[in-house]
Amino acid sequence: MHQVELSYSFGVSRASAAIRNPLMDLLQAIRAHGSISAAAKGMGLSYRHVWGELKKWEQTLGHTLVVWEKGHPARLSEFGDKLLWAERQAQARLAPQIDALQAELERTFAVAFDDAAHVVSFTASHDDALNRLRDHAVATNKLHLDIRFTGSVDAIGALNEGRCEMAGFHTTLAPATGSLSERTYKPLLQPGQHKLIGFARRTQGLMVARGNPGNLRTLQDLTRPGVRFVNRPKGTGTRLLLDELLADEGIAAGDIVGYEQTEPSHSAVAHAVASGAADAALGIELAAHAHGLDFVPLRQENYFLVCLKSTLDLPATQALLAVLRSEAWQQQLARMPGYEPSHTGEVLAMNRVLSWWDFPNKKAPRPQALSGEG
Repeated sequence: MHQVELSYSFGVSRASAAIRNPLMDLLQAIRAHGSISAAAKGMGLSYRHVWGELKKWEQTLGHTLVVWEKGHPARLSEFGDKLLWAERQAQARLAPQIDALQAELERTFAVAFDDAAHVVSFTASHDDALNRLRDHAVATNKLHLDIRFTGSVDAIGALNEGRCEMAGFHTTLAPATGSLSERTYKPLLQPGQHKLIGFARRTQGLMVARGNPGNLRTLQDLTRPGVRFVNRPKGTGTRLLLDELLADEGIAAGDIVGYEQTEPSHSAVAHAVASGAADAALGIELAAHAHGLDFVPLRQENYFLVCLKSTLDLPATQALLAVLRSEAWQQQLARMPGYEPSHTGEVLAMNRVLSWWDFPNKKAPRPQALSGEG
């Protein structure tokens, strides 16, 4: 069976709800005019072009399209007739869907032609507040956030490789020198090349079933017999946080049943707990509430946005900063369980929020006394 491909084009006026195919137009012209030369003339094409197109399509489709008999006008083959019939049937059945698709494409492409609209491409560690920011930004400022969620490490990597304009990652409030956070993030972030932007402070903790029937309060409780945990994949900020907390408390990963069992998002691990597939997961409070779970807070962290210095002054980036700094967004952020504004929309010095960056202040040398001064 031959595959069908769809395409679209731009025009100054809206055409009818149809997906056009030049072969069908060609066959219809031959049927109407009774000859290839007349069909070509009627379509404003050369005989040679039309003849070449027919032969190309016959080879592609493996069937004859036009029949010539001496003394008779050219006519469509049975296969050519069936093609036109099938096309009419498809257009009649799909006209409402095609019209809706055409309208949706027009609405989407209208953004590209609107000088007041902006688009920022994001690759970010999974965060429910970013989803809400996406809705808020487009509704209030015509700012479209094209967000792809991945792990924190992959997000910054995508930024460094030019695959996005903004990345999102998170780390503890005061990541210690020599910590796993430093060893992970420091090679990816370069002073003078990257700019950090405050987004939010959020709380991570244990997601447990309503009422916390297992009385799970600490990470040490995860090592008890019969407790099943569900984890986040390597490269995610939450997995990094868990590993740091386990190291601080001297807990071996192998002592936690389910440590190797992973799900791709906060929502996914929350669903695993809500469905009874696991007893606990580490995640954000907002996702726990959304799935009807109890939440045991363990650690606050900062969620940062990061961009290249070269893109900080672009209109789209400045539009994003304006949304983040707005009172409307910060009020919405403060109402989300487990979130609070923290330097939201501010461009931050790395050594202010990432303690392992320590830039010594270089004092200018004191001028030497001029000869003769006493």
